[in-house]
Amino acid sequence: MSVRLGCIADDFTGATDLANNLVRAGMRVVQLIDVPAAGTDPTADPAADADAVVITLKSRTVPAAEAVEASLRALEWLRAAGAEQIYFKYCSTFDSTPAGNIGQVTEALMDALGTDFTVATPAFPDNGRTVFKGHLFVGDVLLSESGMRHHPLTPMTDSNLVSVLDAQTTRPTGLIDHEVVAQGADAVRARIAQLRTQGVGAAIVDAVSNDDLVRLGAAVKELALVTAGSGLAIGLPANWGFEPSSAAAQLPPACGRQAVVAGSVSAATNGQVREFLSTGRPAFSVDPLRIAAGEDVAAQALAFADKHLADGPVLVYSTESPDAVRSVQGQLGAAEAGELVEQTLARVAQGLIQRGVRQLVVAGGETSGAVVQALGLTGLRIGGQIDPGVPWCAAPLPGGDTLHITLKSGNFGGPDFFTAAFTLLTGESK
Repeated sequence: MSVRLGCIADDFTGATDLANNLVRAGMRVVQLIDVPAAGTDPTADPAADADAVVITLKSRTVPAAEAVEASLRALEWLRAAGAEQIYFKYCSTFDSTPAGNIGQVTEALMDALGTDFTVATPAFPDNGRTVFKGHLFVGDVLLSESGMRHHPLTPMTDSNLVSVLDAQTTRPTGLIDHEVVAQGADAVRARIAQLRTQGVGAAIVDAVSNDDLVRLGAAVKELALVTAGSGLAIGLPANWGFEPSSAAAQLPPACGRQAVVAGSVSAATNGQVREFLSTGRPAFSVDPLRIAAGEDVAAQALAFADKHLADGPVLVYSTESPDAVRSVQGQLGAAEAGELVEQTLARVAQGLIQRGVRQLVVAGGETSGAVVQALGLTGLRIGGQIDPGVPWCAAPLPGGDTLHITLKSGNFGGPDFFTAAFTLLTGESK
């Protein structure tokens, strides 16, 4: 087995985001949905000819102990597959709370690997995520001033990532700032050595450009574990001699009906829903209060889709403003409201596939996880990029059909993402 890089992603959109950057950098990548069953022989797996394997977990917002257990199972499988380095991937907005899960999973992986140091950076400049003096910026504003401060599950009200990570770990957290990174890989390695002598277990690393991530990638070649958003992926493949290539991104031709399922409440997805609605295309809004009242909202959404699928993409969405989300959570509770919407949208996705949808856009990390699990997908072939961090993927369906699916982080993509994604896919398949 030729696996060089073994990756553990804490949600579904993040996994495809990471895989996308690795493919663009020339690696052959297979994304597995959850850890293969116990006893599976890694050498007999479809990932046997992959340069990198990304194991997708749904662990971002589960209790920390569950996230640790799942991550350690993934690590065990990847090590058995021969992975030379482990990459723990989390969101580019560092989604977490003092209760977890980034710090807790990081330390568990460090302990299992027997390493005393790792790096941490969610920077992804192509998507407006930069780290400066240890503070995370989303576009031109601090994380704490962005829409993430209203996130229903992991509200991010502190932009200082050193303090955020420090609250989740037993080891001290340090900083490798932009002045060190700008001096190159040797300077970064020297700073790592210095921090190690000080007992620091993990260091937040500044990055304001792709060049910073490339320099960091070269500097961490010998580390057993790296932790990051998807941005660092652009700087690692060169350590094994890989160069950017489009050959690994080819997917089978696309066909079948088109649909969008959107469960994210992020500002970006809200904008994408508004843009889709402004075009006059058909859209069905999922109301969690109606679900809680006992209505079969999934059946209603599918009845609506039946009337419109033949004419082009249909949108089924639960995206709302922060005030509306808080109102619903106040009546149902945050966890219950989220679970109701996720499971309803997962049922909708199942029904759409039964109705001939073979091109499916899913928006939102938790929604993507629920949809992938409901559809019984076990692995994805990673294709070309739609927008930074978001590729089309292909998965086999029972009966021999291919499902083209993209799992979009709620924060990613331009305003016209929903329609542009289909245009790109069908244009590439001609």
